[in-house]
Amino acid sequence: MERQLEQLMRMTRALGEPDRDYVILSEGNASVRADAETFWVKASGSHMHQVNAEDFVRVRTDDVLALLDGPTLPESEVREHLVAAKVDPDASGVPSIETALHALCLSLGRATFVGHTHPTPVNAILCARDARDAFSGSIFPAESMVCGKPLFVPYASPGQPLGRAVQQALQSALDARGKPPRALLLQNHGLVALGATPGEVLDVTEMMVKTARILIRTYALGGPRFVDCDA
Repeated sequence: MERQLEQLMRMTRALGEPDRDYVILSEGNASVRADAETFWVKASGSHMHQVNAEDFVRVRTDDVLALLDGPTLPESEVREHLVAAKVDPDASGVPSIETALHALCLSLGRATFVGHTHPTPVNAILCARDARDAFSGSIFPAESMVCGKPLFVPYASPGQPLGRAVQQALQSALDARGKPPRALLLQNHGLVALGATPGEVLDVTEMMVKTARILIRTYALGGPRFVDCDA
């Protein structure tokens, strides 16, 4: 088994551990850059805490990104396009409907590993009316050190719409900050952690979950008090 795939498998299992409450059922997905032209991504329908090597599909990055430049397609045709992007046409499994999101994070976002989860505390805020305001600043230094300045992405349906929303948000962040974010906050959807290693993805995910838990509690006492931190 390739070292990258083994690392991805272990990271995915860790993110999917039921006690963490980051995902349930077949929610969430993860990826790793294999080389300059391809990456591995979790197949649709597999449970993160139970994945094996067979639950990942290797796809061509440019073929996936081409989905974002073409016409808007029904989900069935998007899945056909993703199947056609597989490096091995005979490999089992259909790439996640959110494969374009991963392609963007691994290219435009400059990540090597990506973990996408739906943690209950994070989503409790992302599904609230004032989610953007709640995540508009840092509330303690460790949050800023580990997560930097998370990028808030307005709601878009999974698939092409979400990919295009992430593409626009990432490019805007790069233009404004000169560097990619370590975390994406997808409104009414979930969390995406970007890292150079599996450990960085796990650290960002864990810290964003802790941040969300604290944020929720601050509203019982009038709301968060943001602090100035260097990200």
